[in-house]
Amino acid sequence: MSDLPLTLPADLSAKLAAALDVEGKILRGLEALGPVADRDVLLIDAAGSAAAAGLGGLGARVGHHPVAAPFRTVLPDASVDVVVGLWSAFRGVDPAEIAEVDRLLRPEGRLLVVHDYGRDDVSRVLGDRPEYGAWGRRNGPFLTGGFRVRVLHCFWTFESPEATSAFLVEAFGEAGAAVAATLKRPRLSYNVAIYHRSRGGGDDLPVVPSR
Repeated sequence: MSDLPLTLPADLSAKLAAALDVEGKILRGLEALGPVADRDVLLIDAAGSAAAAGLGGLGARVGHHPVAAPFRTVLPDASVDVVVGLWSAFRGVDPAEIAEVDRLLRPEGRLLVVHDYGRDDVSRVLGDRPEYGAWGRRNGPFLTGGFRVRVLHCFWTFESPEATSAFLVEAFGEAGAAVAATLKRPRLSYNVAIYHRSRGGGDDLPVVPSR
C-alpha cells in the first residue's frame, strides 16, 4: 500500500505513518493542484489508507484502483476528475499509461503523482534512488513529459530526540544511526514532489516555486 514512501515491518510502518507530514502539506498540495474537493478522484494503491481518509476529509469522492505496471483499468472514458498516484504508481513516464489516464479523465482533469524529491535528511538514510536524480531534473522524464512539479518541504516528526534515534536505528541500522547523530531536532527534513499534468498535456497553471 502506497500511503507511505517505503515498506517497513508493521510496527515501524505505524510509527512512520504517525510521523510523516504531520503538517498536512501533501494533502494541501493535492488540493491546490487538483483540486480534489467535490470531485471524483481515483487513488492508486492506497485503499484504506490515511491518504484516502484525508482526501475524503477534503470532500473528494474517492475510488480505488490497485497498482499495476503498466497502468490499465476497465473504468469508462471520462469517468473521473483527478487521478492520484502516491509513490508506487507512475514510476517514470510511460506514454501508454499517460494515454490511459487521459482516457479516464474528464475535460480539465488532472493527474497528480507524488514521489520523493531528495536533497533532505530522509534521502541520506535511504541512499540512491531514481527519485533523487533524473526524475526531478529539467531534462528528466517528468518535466520533459508534459508535467510540472511542486516541491513541498515536509518532515518526519517524532515526539523526542530519543524516539527519533530509536526509530532510525531500528528501521535503518547504521545509516539511520549516522543521520540521527546529526539532527538537532526530533524530525527529519523530507522533500516531496507532486508532478502534475492536465488532461492532454495542456497545463495553464503557473509555474509554482518550491516551498
